[in-house]
Amino acid sequence: MSIQLSDHEAGKKFDGDYAARLIELQERLGRLQAAHIAAGHTSIILFEGWDAAGKGGIIQRLCAEWDPRYFEVWPISAPSEEERNRHFLWRFWKRLPARGDIAVFDRSWYGRVAVERVEGFASEAAWRRGYDEINEFEAGLTSNGTTLIKLFVHVTQSEQDRRLAKRLDDPWKRWKTGKDDYRNRARRDDYLSAYAEMFEQTDTRWAPWTVIDGNNKKAARIAALTHVVETLEAVVPMVPPPLDAEVVALAHAAFGYEPKAPDSTAGQVVGG
Repeated sequence: MSIQLSDHEAGKKFDGDYAARLIELQERLGRLQAAHIAAGHTSIILFEGWDAAGKGGIIQRLCAEWDPRYFEVWPISAPSEEERNRHFLWRFWKRLPARGDIAVFDRSWYGRVAVERVEGFASEAAWRRGYDEINEFEAGLTSNGTTLIKLFVHVTQSEQDRRLAKRLDDPWKRWKTGKDDYRNRARRDDYLSAYAEMFEQTDTRWAPWTVIDGNNKKAARIAALTHVVETLEAVVPMVPPPLDAEVVALAHAAFGYEPKAPDSTAGQVVGG
């Protein structure tokens, strides 16, 4: 079935204890990162969606328990002159994660078939060619062992307007909104058409899209974090590494360390 954004506008509140569920998910994400590093796995989590849809809030909570040495958040804005002089995927190749790392993209290469299409920054021939180029790029990533998670955070026009007004009213959040938000808002129908074709052309079996109903922020955060952790737990071996005998010997010599018998974590599968 094709993806319809109108199917993700209920804005239902999270049914449960939000704070407790968030802590549980963040603890699982912390263990997941440890397993991810130990396994030498590579993952990319990308976020697309409307201005003020809540992408930043989701990303903030997604990464809260992660060791910053093994992940990177890439906020993607307009390309520089150097980047415009190269293939549009060049700047993303430079940001791909190393083995054991996770890359989080706050907007991504899908700008080619969305904002660049709508705003006329790319010719029709270029953005139409972009679908195949993106699919081949993602196929290459996943066939090489990278897990790719693609999330689109959706909000209705009325909810977006409410959040934009709230940003204007808050002196410490005014920096988060600018002229581009209103230029994009005025072309919502054009963006809806671009997104519909984007889903149709790039919702592939190796890199499917997941739409998050962002109309209730707390429910959206729980839904997004749940999808990420369940997807990665299914592909990353959730088994902590055994104690290193040489490290144990060093610890014993340094302060008399004796391992608990037996190593209570060796071979133990962890997860939700």
